[in-house]
Amino acid sequence: MSLVLDAAAQDLLFREARTANTFTDEPVTDEQVRAIYDLVKYGPTSMNQSPLRVTLVRSPEARERLVQHLAEGNRSKTAAAPLVAILSADNEFHEELPHLFPHFPQAKDAVFGARPVREGSAALNAALQAAYFIIGVRAAGLAAGPMTGLDFEGVRKEFLDDDHTPLMVVNIGRPGPDAWFPRSPRLEFEQVVTTV
Repeated sequence: MSLVLDAAAQDLLFREARTANTFTDEPVTDEQVRAIYDLVKYGPTSMNQSPLRVTLVRSPEARERLVQHLAEGNRSKTAAAPLVAILSADNEFHEELPHLFPHFPQAKDAVFGARPVREGSAALNAALQAAYFIIGVRAAGLAAGPMTGLDFEGVRKEFLDDDHTPLMVVNIGRPGPDAWFPRSPRLEFEQVVTTV
């Protein structure tokens, strides 16, 4: 059985997708970022909670503040990327549930009244949305360089607040020279899927 999505789209979104390590200096516009979000916002999350929040780091001053919290190997590529996004989980996402999940408005308090419950659910669902975001960057014809080599608490204190948990930093732009490491191996179907 073949996939419904055509082969070119499969290649763009998955087979050719890699973490970019260099970028050209071509800017990434707010319109491009809006188009990415306007696509990926439709990706499903549990109870439509949509906890992902995106902080765009554009100014040189903010970029320098961010770079200080990155692992040494991530600093130069983030300093040179046209756009950097901090992806975080909003632990107070439940405040939006009466709007986002209108057929069960009580979910805000009945399901997510306790902060630890919200934090666990926000982390899982925002990570799912972060994956959608990376695919959306690819769908826009751009390259993504997602990174988790960072001081998470430092990034939270510098750019967010106690209600947001950073998940990753994503460099975004057109791939530059030698942007890709060689393709790493993947696990085969039989290594991953078990039928019970």
